[in-house]
Amino acid sequence: MPFALDQIDTELVTLDRELLRRSIRSVNTPCGPEIQIQGRSLLAFCSNDYLGLANHPELIAALSEGAARFGTGSGASHLISGHHVIHDELEAKLASTQAGAIPNVRALFFSTGYVANLSVITALGLIGNKKISIYSAALNHASLIDGIRLARGQGSVDLHIFDHHHLEALDDILHNDSAPHKLIVIDGVFSMDGDLAPVQKLLHLANQYDALLMIDDAHGFGVLGKHGYGILEDQRICSDRIIYIGTLGKAAGLNGAFVCAHKKIIAWLIQKARPYIYSTASSPALAFAVLRSISLMEGEKGKELRVLLQQNIALWKKESTFTRWKRLESDTAIQPIMVGSNETALQLARALDQFGYWIPAIRPPTVPKGKARLRMTLSAAHTKEQIEGLCNVLSELESSLPPS
Repeated sequence: MPFALDQIDTELVTLDRELLRRSIRSVNTPCGPEIQIQGRSLLAFCSNDYLGLANHPELIAALSEGAARFGTGSGASHLISGHHVIHDELEAKLASTQAGAIPNVRALFFSTGYVANLSVITALGLIGNKKISIYSAALNHASLIDGIRLARGQGSVDLHIFDHHHLEALDDILHNDSAPHKLIVIDGVFSMDGDLAPVQKLLHLANQYDALLMIDDAHGFGVLGKHGYGILEDQRICSDRIIYIGTLGKAAGLNGAFVCAHKKIIAWLIQKARPYIYSTASSPALAFAVLRSISLMEGEKGKELRVLLQQNIALWKKESTFTRWKRLESDTAIQPIMVGSNETALQLARALDQFGYWIPAIRPPTVPKGKARLRMTLSAAHTKEQIEGLCNVLSELESSLPPS
């Protein structure tokens, strides 16, 4: 047996022993609160489909119409022959969502948020062939972390990790940093804790110390702000220092992502962002459907869905009370339940499964060691009865399951 295969066996056994091995469950129904897995009906409280648009009939029709009009694939990367006029239309619309927040804004459409984050960080690290200082929040998403790792491999990067709850230390480090090129990187809504980034304070530091501020608003776009334009609209931010990343596979109900920034930064990405340059462009049919999704989100339907989502969040916070477990304070659709050990998290997830609820256990390395949890997410599509039923089951399980 090759060494690699033998070593894989050994390391998989270790993952099993530490209760860290992951598995895939295949859903055979459309995305929504009520799903089926292997013929079993479950209530899902783990999707990022925050507005319940992933199976919306208007988006289904738009994707079908887009395929009929533009075909199913792009055929090449954006810089070869894969960029369609519908991509231009979508990018103009995406830029308009951040026009009040970023002067001289332009948008660039990506296949995924992961690729967008890798592209931005690595391309920014090449500006002027100068040393760059990157300041990354400790709880940032893996795609941001991996983008920084790639940037460190291509040039001179000083990396500083900061706690977004305590910005005094970040201020001190920035004050003593003489690098001409500085980048602060942070999630808009933290994907595992559900809290918001202190964008106003970070922008103040960016202005004071001449830094760029990159915000990955994957869990905010579509949900936050009057029109669902995300955390910049919600917090009334405006600056040409901001690089905004939005995701279209969560609240928007489809796939893809985008970067909004000053037009000079977007021009630089087109020249230097290797994941963008060398990836096949997303289907023009998808771009057509995303345009319809944004129209829904920013209109009366989107407003109605955001109100329903906020009502569901308020109901959950009112009805969910724990004595041993801890519900993290969050005003977003992400509502984690901290249970501590990997064993307890898995035990609780299995018990919920038996009651007909799907909320996977989240364990290291996704979260820090000793902070295993259930990452519960709410949608506008959940009903009052579904949420209250879950609260009752969790209360019963907390009383019956042994302490960790």
